[in-house]
Amino acid sequence: MDSNSKEAASKEHRRDILNHVEAYLAKRDGVDKLLKISRYTTKLILASSLLQSNPNLSHRLKSFESSVGVSRKAFRLGKFVQDLNALKTSHPHSKPQLLFTLLAFGGEGFYYFLEQFVWLTKSGLIDPKHARFFQTLSAWTEFVGYIGSVALKLGDLRGLAEEERCLESSVEITRLRGVGCVDEEARLRKLREKKLIKRLSVVQDLADAVMALDDILDGKGPFSKPLLLASAGLLSSLISTHKNWVSC
Repeated sequence: MDSNSKEAASKEHRRDILNHVEAYLAKRDGVDKLLKISRYTTKLILASSLLQSNPNLSHRLKSFESSVGVSRKAFRLGKFVQDLNALKTSHPHSKPQLLFTLLAFGGEGFYYFLEQFVWLTKSGLIDPKHARFFQTLSAWTEFVGYIGSVALKLGDLRGLAEEERCLESSVEITRLRGVGCVDEEARLRKLREKKLIKRLSVVQDLADAVMALDDILDGKGPFSKPLLLASAGLLSSLISTHKNWVSC
């Protein structure tokens, strides 16, 4: 490849990356996850011993973290509608699946609905004395949503594992016959990528569930360690950022 072709390819690659970034930032979830990374990175710094000698910077970081937390709640205005649509279009094949679907989308939808009132209390429109009530109820619905979500995803993983075994057998038989199996191998790669994303999604839900449980217990639970909670939040935000980036 000559220098002009390399330069053209490099420019095209940069354009592709910029288009991808633009598409990512155009999504509400894209901006929300960047804010989440900022917030929990700040929490992680505050939970460590890095700022013990600089109380002024520590105070500014706490103010920044609090402001980002309120901003994220504003980004969720009306987000509960997507869960209502997910419930409407879902087609559970069994009673357990119906239950977990109701828990997952119903719990998450109710959580996002309540988060609007949490934001209004934090922004001062609703009397702050109601904040604790809304926050506790919101945490409960969030936790219930994660129970349903993890159960559904574990079921999906079992189905993907079965499909993977069938494809692996098909590929192996095709190879033994000396026949090309390019399409089957491509399907197998995509299936494994989907399986990995699903596993990461389960890890994300579990990390978020730990934080929701801490909110329910008002910081008095067995996992109520600032460093642990900040790490769980950062892990969750990185996984969700990756998922949103891939889906753009």
